[in-house]
Amino acid sequence: MANRTTRKTVVRKKPIKSKSSSFSQRFYIFISLFIVLIVISIHYRETISYYFGFKSDKIFQENKITKERIFQVLNSHKDFVYGFDVSEFQGQIHWDQIDSLDQKFPLHFVFIRATAGSDKKDSRFDENWEQSKLNHFIRGAYHYYRPNENSVAQATNFINAVKLTKGDFPPILDIEQMPENQSLDSLKAGLKRWLKIVDKHYEVKPIIYTNEKYYTDFLKKDFPKYKFWIANYNSWVLKIDDDWLFWQFTDKGKLNGINEKVDINIYNGTPKMMDYIILSN
Repeated sequence: MANRTTRKTVVRKKPIKSKSSSFSQRFYIFISLFIVLIVISIHYRETISYYFGFKSDKIFQENKITKERIFQVLNSHKDFVYGFDVSEFQGQIHWDQIDSLDQKFPLHFVFIRATAGSDKKDSRFDENWEQSKLNHFIRGAYHYYRPNENSVAQATNFINAVKLTKGDFPPILDIEQMPENQSLDSLKAGLKRWLKIVDKHYEVKPIIYTNEKYYTDFLKKDFPKYKFWIANYNSWVLKIDDDWLFWQFTDKGKLNGINEKVDINIYNGTPKMMDYIILSN
């Protein structure tokens, strides 16, 4: 029998990290995080500063994320023009109490629902239309379009209800719904018919209101000659798009003189620029 040699098992010891090496790694991680926080603080310094001074419980009664987005939008559009929109759903409005957002952002204009469909007139339109003018707001009247009703009757309904005068916005068509018993092509034909009739009556091209997805998917390509008022409340959208004449950036506004929440809007330009789109006669 051959002799067997017993081999000793060599146990490799794991290298022991020195305390100084471990401390250095933690130190570098801490410094990196600190630098990131500094950069974020500098980038959002105005928003953070405004956040602590904003009367949020009175103006926007929502969760913290919604508030912070609103603060950022307000701060990054200081040179733009702010307004709001109302309908009978806001109830009775004390127009003489409405002036600004948080006493920092004056409100210059208002959009008021006039009609809906072929036979509906907003129950507070006449009152809101008159009082907004008396309280020096630039006013605009909009029609809520119902896809499954006759477009000619809807245009007639709006024309019968609304008399535009010097200093008002052009008429506005609000389209948000998808048709139930007609094709998209038929819907677009009806919208174009409404726009043409209203354009001819007031001798000015109407503005179209819709949400961003509806605009992108269905309207942008087929209505290239029209200006759009776009609704987009998404948390990651913080700046008005170049294609938007107006931006409805939140529906959580709370104003003095109005008990219910209202939509807040931004005009894509300065007050002087806005003079060019209002009626001159």
